[in-house]
Amino acid sequence: MRNIALFRMLLLSVVIALAAGCANQNESPHQLDYEETKKMVVDILKTDDGKKALQEAMTDKEMREDLIMNQNDVTEAVQSTLTSEKGKEFWQKAFEDPKFVESYAKSMEKEHKKLLTELMKDPDYQKMLLDVMKDPEMQKTMQTAIKSQEFRKYLQGVIEETLASPLYKAKMEEAVKKAAEEASKKEQSGES
Repeated sequence: MRNIALFRMLLLSVVIALAAGCANQNESPHQLDYEETKKMVVDILKTDDGKKALQEAMTDKEMREDLIMNQNDVTEAVQSTLTSEKGKEFWQKAFEDPKFVESYAKSMEKEHKKLLTELMKDPDYQKMLLDVMKDPEMQKTMQTAIKSQEFRKYLQGVIEETLASPLYKAKMEEAVKKAAEEASKKEQSGES
């Protein structure tokens, strides 16, 4: 943060010096005001020479080292922004937007899966999860959900999808053949 501020001050100093030099060259009796200076700087930066000067400054090794932000500065800035009242207000409003929530959830999907996988290996978490499942209110809620029409439709779709699977069909054929062979062996042993 501090490095960017220093770079901006340096750039502003150069611009003011250029503006003063231009003003003196034209021997203009009036002093340039902020808007005129700003317009001149923007015009200078839009020229090929201005762009080239900025590119050279940005490719300079010392300049890049000065501009690289310290990790502690970044962490501190993010923390102070997130924990401020305005930050909290921003996140509350952001999570009210369904599109934001969806994109946030998608971006964090891998991390959530990894976290849940790790939690499932944790004995304390397992115990806590079992305690929640044993809670009578939770059992009632689960029974209600399982008995719902929506869940039955979902379950029917899963069963149909499973039955249509070539792998499942092959397993079923194998199981039927095995059962038929065992039945025929019992009949043959029963006849003898």
